[in-house]
Amino acid sequence: MAGGTRDHQIAPLILIRQQLMWMVMDRHDRWLAECQKIGFKPSPRRYSEGTVTSEDAAAQVGCDVAQIAKSIVFQGEMGGVVVITSGANKVDRKRKLKDLLGFKPKIATASYVLQETGYEPGGVPPFGHKNGCVTFIDQDLFHFELVWGAAGSSDTVFPISPIQLLRFTGGIVADVRL
Repeated sequence: MAGGTRDHQIAPLILIRQQLMWMVMDRHDRWLAECQKIGFKPSPRRYSEGTVTSEDAAAQVGCDVAQIAKSIVFQGEMGGVVVITSGANKVDRKRKLKDLLGFKPKIATASYVLQETGYEPGGVPPFGHKNGCVTFIDQDLFHFELVWGAAGSSDTVFPISPIQLLRFTGGIVADVRL
């Protein structure tokens, strides 16, 4: 087709545009853009005091720390492994996560977390990651009607039902508690 643009010529341009957007946009704005792509309309809240830890987030929101859906990133054999766990729990990486994955994932460094998810520790949302990650959801989160996750930055959180969390992450519900 003379003068026509072929798909193989457009695809690299689209990829470059996406990479530039990831570099230029604020991480919270990036996450909002990812939400828009999947049809999720969050109601994020920003707290100048910060929501880096589960305790910080719970205090800011006014909920129990167990209602915080913290995203913990591990280094897997083929990429990131995200465990969305209750803020009151620790992840049993050496036994339960190893049984689920078939190997013991490594504890991720801050640079690895940023590389795989596009977000810094303390602000990693449960979905909308830069790279595809294997995702597990702590079954304890299903004890609540509403939980709170990071919204792309260490000072933003958003409410979501555990059912929606499952839907938008495509994760596997599991017993991951230590």
